[in-house]
Amino acid sequence: NLIKEFIVRLDNNLVNFPKKEMELKNKIKNTSYDLLFTTYRANVSTNKELKKELAELLVAQVKYLDFLLNLCYDKQIINSKKYVKFGESLDDIVRHVISWMTTFK
Repeated sequence: NLIKEFIVRLDNNLVNFPKKEMELKNKIKNTSYDLLFTTYRANVSTNKELKKELAELLVAQVKYLDFLLNLCYDKQIINSKKYVKFGESLDDIVRHVISWMTTFK
């Protein structure tokens, strides 16, 4: 699962997060876990409208994660290589969500 892999990589890279930025770290972790939960919720739902709504929420959560990670990059908490890698993972997740959305139109 792309999201699980993203969370594992994220956890490994957030180990040495500055203490003064713990709120940012917690927002990133919580949002990534929310992303996984939303995915599970959408996968078990049989309601097509709810699935569409949850898929839209997934895209919004990914965009929010991208914003938070960009903030980490701007604050020099993560380097450009890590930021690009996280961005690529988030792009992959969005692509999968959007293609999945087309299956219940």
